[in-house]
Amino acid sequence: VQLQACGGGLVQPGESLRLSCTDSEFTLNYYAVGWYRQAPGKEREGVSCITSAEFITFTADSVKGRFTISRDIGKSTVHLQMNNLKPEDTAVYYCAADNFCGNGMTYWGNETLVTVSS
Repeated sequence: VQLQACGGGLVQPGESLRLSCTDSEFTLNYYAVGWYRQAPGKEREGVSCITSAEFITFTADSVKGRFTISRDIGKSTVHLQMNNLKPEDTAVYYCAADNFCGNGMTYWGNETLVTVSS
């Protein structure tokens, strides 16, 4: 599984971005997919995850109510809609896939940088 993340950029506080995670073999629908981020000088943290079958979602408290994870089955893509972005959301973001949501996911995509600054 080769994952590719995209959609990062530079935005001002309060604005929105949508990250997308795809795979070249269109198998992402069969995996749980998580989004992670790592801010400068901080450890990587899980942001959100969606299961494969039941579309159950998990979201970190720090972004709950602002970030939404979803699947586009037809495009075998997982999106992370990020609204009301804050400077503390600045980080490199990664998507990852495995059979289940949780730590130690097996497949990892490239990084996409999100910068929130006025």
